[in-house]
Amino acid sequence: MTAESTILLTGTGAFAARILFDIAAIATVPTRVVLAGRNRERLQWLKVAAGARAAIFDTPVTIVPRETDLLAEGAAVEMLEETAPNVVVQAASVQTSSVIAGSGDAWSRLVAEGGLSATAVFQALLSTRVAAAMTRLGSTAPLINCSFPDVVNGLIKALGHQVTCGMGNVAILSNAFAADRNLMDRSRIKVLAHYQNLGAWRRPAETRSGPSPRVWIDDEEISDVFGTFRNVKLTPEPVIDISGASGVPLILALAEGRPWAGHVPGPYGLPGGYPVQLAGGVLSLNLPPSLSQEEAVAWNARFEEENGLVVGPDRRARYTGVLRERLARHSPALAEGFAVADLEEVHRSMQDLRTRLQKQD
Repeated sequence: MTAESTILLTGTGAFAARILFDIAAIATVPTRVVLAGRNRERLQWLKVAAGARAAIFDTPVTIVPRETDLLAEGAAVEMLEETAPNVVVQAASVQTSSVIAGSGDAWSRLVAEGGLSATAVFQALLSTRVAAAMTRLGSTAPLINCSFPDVVNGLIKALGHQVTCGMGNVAILSNAFAADRNLMDRSRIKVLAHYQNLGAWRRPAETRSGPSPRVWIDDEEISDVFGTFRNVKLTPEPVIDISGASGVPLILALAEGRPWAGHVPGPYGLPGGYPVQLAGGVLSLNLPPSLSQEEAVAWNARFEEENGLVVGPDRRARYTGVLRERLARHSPALAEGFAVADLEEVHRSMQDLRTRLQKQD
């Protein structure tokens, strides 16, 4: 009989729920999911709902709720020590993803005009705490960070911690493109995409512009990506039904020690998203023959270099482009960037700014 694996899933929001529900529907070997969060009622409901899905689909999945407040001192270490997971999936955040569809206050406008990297400090707070706890405990479990991985995974790496990858973003597009062209063999399609490429696909086909993702089918690059996939359109809101589901096959492959191939953002802290493959428990880039790793990384890195947040070799995070300009209007000090080691302190300052701007129309 196959030994039961333990997946630690942190968070009780819509993203974590999609992950949990899909694990409950498709796992084929005994799997224990420890669901950690601070909302007791939500935890209990997700346990009931996911348990019902496991019964519906007749899967060997057990859900164990664990009340945990990752904002509390030492909570992440205690959680990891008690659960001893095979895989850690960090999906908790102090910044909801729904901000991308908001426009009712000055904070939402800052994010809309300057880009999602305005939220990077909030997205990084809990993920860096979990990563730091894993480092302290010497945990070798793969860490999948679901909170803004294109950028946050670089912050985790700069802090000296390990992160395997994220989920969503590039995988939203790669899977939507694969379905559009009926490419069920995922090895046939390879996509290079940064999260900043997603915005165009939320607009009608005739209005799309700007840099498109790069796409290869059978190792031949598509010259007109917008035209080829004109029928693919995303919702203005976070595309959780795709993004939350996209990492589930990888999570289960990691837990079960199986090979896998697909797309992920932020592998080992790299910027943006890439085609990857999992073999022997090791995730590696799976680029088309015509593209080197250096070229792929440079292509993805340029988006934040032009507008967003970049981390230099000196482990200092710097805001760039329009985001830096907009942020400087409200806080010149924050716009100057920060040493990644000061993330917790910067979070408090950024939180004060967000609270102030949310009160402004």
